[in-house]
Amino acid sequence: MQSNIEDDPKKNSGRRDFLRFGAIAAGLTIVGGGLQKVFSGEKEPGEKVKLLSPNGKVYEADTSALCEFRPTPVSNAEARKGIEGKKFVMVFDLSKCDGCKKCTEACQTMHYTEPDREWIKVFTMHDAKAEAPYYLPKPCFHCDNPTCTKVCPVNATFKRQDGIVLIDNERCIGCRMCMAACPYSTRFFNWSHPGSAQRAAVGNITYSPEQSVPRRMGTVEKCDFCPDMIRQGKLPACVSGCPMDVIYFGDQNEDAVTNSSGVTVKLSALLEQNAAYRLLEELGTEPRVYYLPPKNRKYPAPEAGAGEDGKPKKHSAMGSMPM
Repeated sequence: MQSNIEDDPKKNSGRRDFLRFGAIAAGLTIVGGGLQKVFSGEKEPGEKVKLLSPNGKVYEADTSALCEFRPTPVSNAEARKGIEGKKFVMVFDLSKCDGCKKCTEACQTMHYTEPDREWIKVFTMHDAKAEAPYYLPKPCFHCDNPTCTKVCPVNATFKRQDGIVLIDNERCIGCRMCMAACPYSTRFFNWSHPGSAQRAAVGNITYSPEQSVPRRMGTVEKCDFCPDMIRQGKLPACVSGCPMDVIYFGDQNEDAVTNSSGVTVKLSALLEQNAAYRLLEELGTEPRVYYLPPKNRKYPAPEAGAGEDGKPKKHSAMGSMPM
């Protein structure tokens, strides 16, 4: 059950400054006269897309007339400080997840990561033989009490005031102590030089921990909540790339989170009414990622082998009975 945010002009004005997702989720947005592309996949020439202007008007344009615009990265000091007054949080509604891994694809497109380094992994969970599996996406948990930052000898990985944990690859010496300390195994070692796609797209930009590119061989990397997109008023790539509205993202201080369809709900009500939980809470890491249990599933059950006629058989949909 979701509770819509109350119509409070003061709260909504701050939220609108941060979350302008209605038309942004469609693909592109116009900001300050420039065009910014949301990483939802390349568009074919001649395809029409909708654009949102700063004054709220929607336009239609041909993709052949558009070009990608990347804003200038913030300074290293600003990247380490974070966005003042914010406390970012992510929620996964497992009842909606169908295991399509579009969130992973969007993340890898955004950060130019290699196939063997999925910053957000999607696991197939099977609790018992008689039950159909469900799916659990796992990013970095951006813990409030992170073990990774405590063991880094050069302060390369750090916790910001807005709740995000980042890695500064200009400081990282590749010792991998943070990887050993992370109980969630969400960090990866970069064994290779950047690929041609990354070099062509971002090879000449100034490095910032907020963008994680250009990537450096011999350093550690991980999910970063896309802080450069947050500063532009966009959802992280995994959120906007999810077609099932599984992922909610927002500001805990405002008690509001939003999914890719632009639905904004009250965070506290969402967590309380759906019996939310966090992974390995008993470790005291205080992760900033919550999960809603996979009850009353909203997607068709996955295929499970072949039946007697040789055709694939399907699990019966679970959670279809009213509770």
